[in-house]
Parts: sequence; structure tokens; C-alpha cells
Amino acid sequence: MSKIVVLFGSLDTKGKDYAFVKERIEEKGFRAFVVDVGVMGEPFFKPDINADTVAKAGGESLVSLRQKKDKGHAMAVMTKGAAEIAKKIYAEGNLDAIFGMGGSAGTAIISAAMRALPLGVPKVLVSTVASGDTKPYVGTKDIVMIPSIVDVAGVNAISVDIYSRAVGALTGMMETEVPEIESKPLIAASMFGNTTKLIEQCKEIMEVENYEVMVFHATGTGGMTMEDLIENDYFIAALDLTTTELADELCGGVMSAGPKRLTTAGLKGIPQVVAPGCLDMVNFWAIDTVPEKYKNRKLYPWNPNVTLMRTNPEENTKLGQIMAERLNQSKGPTAVFFPLKGLSQLDSPGEDFWWPEANEALLNALKENLRKDIPLIEVDANINDAEFAKAVTDKMFEFLSKR
Repeated sequence: MSKIVVLFGSLDTKGKDYAFVKERIEEKGFRAFVVDVGVMGEPFFKPDINADTVAKAGGESLVSLRQKKDKGHAMAVMTKGAAEIAKKIYAEGNLDAIFGMGGSAGTAIISAAMRALPLGVPKVLVSTVASGDTKPYVGTKDIVMIPSIVDVAGVNAISVDIYSRAVGALTGMMETEVPEIESKPLIAASMFGNTTKLIEQCKEIMEVENYEVMVFHATGTGGMTMEDLIENDYFIAALDLTTTELADELCGGVMSAGPKRLTTAGLKGIPQVVAPGCLDMVNFWAIDTVPEKYKNRKLYPWNPNVTLMRTNPEENTKLGQIMAERLNQSKGPTAVFFPLKGLSQLDSPGEDFWWPEANEALLNALKENLRKDIPLIEVDANINDAEFAKAVTDKMFEFLSKR
């Protein structure tokens, strides 16, 4: 039986484009199943699921949306409906891959349908906004976005090439056999450039005991992805040793992972060992992007595109309170380790971010606010020292031995 590619798109304005893509998919021996998400006009050809069905899945009828003539409201309804329809088709076993094309509005709707699907399902989205900030569209999923170059507004000398190769990318994914590898218990770990040495040591220690450590770069999206995968039961434990995204959330940095960060492992009840890795820093882009209110702070150009700002005692007090508040919700084994000789590579004696008073403010806030049955263990080492790596992995092994 042929694999099924589900196409999500606005057949009222992009119908000719979708008819072309549908034909290319079918030429390759796959079945094309079309979902219409267009609101205002009639579809160029008859879809397998019409726009009214999508609208109703989002909580309203197509007639109502047309009568209201409120584009923002219609987009919200169709975005919700597209996600619900995608989940339903997948659950019924009728979706092997998903494809879409559109401008900013279409990209928002189609990407919501893609984000509703699990990792591993091929997802290709041709978009006019693919060369900009794609985080709102990709989120934490494996969506491939391809710039449309020209508007998605008909098949022409440029779009014929883009569409055809996008279809080739999708069908190539579907034809690729993914080899099976040895399955080991998975442990999530958070890492930043300034804690790389720590995580490499922890990874080596854990893997000797036949655990596989999957590392997430704490860049905002990395932390969000880790939290989502923990929620979806990919991991048996978390070595969450680089919680720097909390500092960006507090201070308006560019790598916040949002309010869900540092909550999921605790709520799931899996063992977690936590450290305030890189809470000495907030991330901004190039130095000329640092907000005016921070211009006189301690700044460190990590590279031409990333500028780090040292957190101060007041911010560290707040960060300690935030960490404690989130960890206090934990339902499973939890321990916090504090490195007394610095929270990062830059925060060590003699280095640019070494500021003992700021770190002490963080430690005191944790002592005052952390739930009393959650151990707070002070280690007389820098976070990247072998002594610290051994301490946190010893505790993790202790937790895992009791499962």
C-alpha cells in the first residue's frame, strides 16, 4: 500500500501550486491526501478534507468565519483546527509525511499541524518567511523549512524548481531507511559552551554504565525541546546542570526557554540532578544589540554574534527563588548541586565573570527557598572540575539504583 503524504494548504489562493505538487507526489508513487485551510474563497480543486471541517475542529464553522471577516480570528481558529486534524489523521494511520506551502499566514497554520505530529514524521514546509526567524514555526519539532524565493502564487520558472526539489526532499525522507541502533536507557543533559567540559565528563561516566546521555544546547529552543521530550517519556532521568535559560527569561536575554523550563522532570517524577550552570550570564546577540539599560554592565563578547552579560547579586537572588519555586513542585528524586568555585568557565577565580558575592546571593536564595527535603549539596570546585562531575553523577547513580 502506498505511503500517504498529507498536504495542508489554502486551496482558494494557492490551489494551482498545490495541484502541481500533488501531481509530483503521485508521480513518485505516493498517495496525496489534501486538507484545505483556506477561508475566504472556494478551493481550486476538491480536497479530501474541506475547510469547514478544519474550522469546526478549531471550534467554529467556515460560514461564521466568513461572516465575521476577522482575519486574525479566522487564523486562530484554522490554526487550532489544522493541528487537531493532523493529529486525527495520524492517529488513524493515514499520514506518513506532511507537506505545505504558504506565506506568513499559511505558514503559521500549516506549521501548527506539523508541530502536532511526533518526531520522525517527515515534515517539509515551503515558505516566504523561511529565511527569517523560524522559531515560532519550527518550535521543538523536526520541520524542514525551505525558502520559496518568490511568493507562493503560481507555478513559474522559479517556483517549479523550488516545489519540485521540495517534493524530492520529502519523498527522499520517506524512502530513507533509518537503521536500528542499540537501545539504552536515555538521560537528558543540558549544556552550554561554558559547561561543555562538565557535560563531556558526565557523559563519559554515565555511558561506561551503559546509559546514553542526550545533550541539549541551552539556547532557548534547546531547553524547550528537552522539556518537551521529557514530557513525552523519552528519558528516565535528567542531568539538568546548565540552567542558564532562566537568566535570559528573567533579564530579557535572547535564549529564554520560557516558564516551563526546569519543571517537567519534577512533575513527571523522574530523577533529576540540577545545578545552576551558567546562571552567571545572560545572552544577547552582537554587542550593539545589548539593551541600553545594560550598556554599563560587565559584558563579554563570546563571539562576534553573541554577547554575555554577568548577572548581579540582585538577579541571582531572584534566580535562586525561581529555581526553588520550580523544583519545589517535584514529585520524584531531586538534588541540587552548587559549585563554590564558579558556575561556568568564565566564572572561576581570575576569570572575567568571577564574582563570589553574586554567587553567594544565589546560594543563599536556594537555601532559604528550596523545599527542605530536596538536598542542596555544596561542592568546593568549579562546575567544570572533575570533582563536580563525579559528585553529580554519583548522586544520579544513587537515584537510578532505587528505581
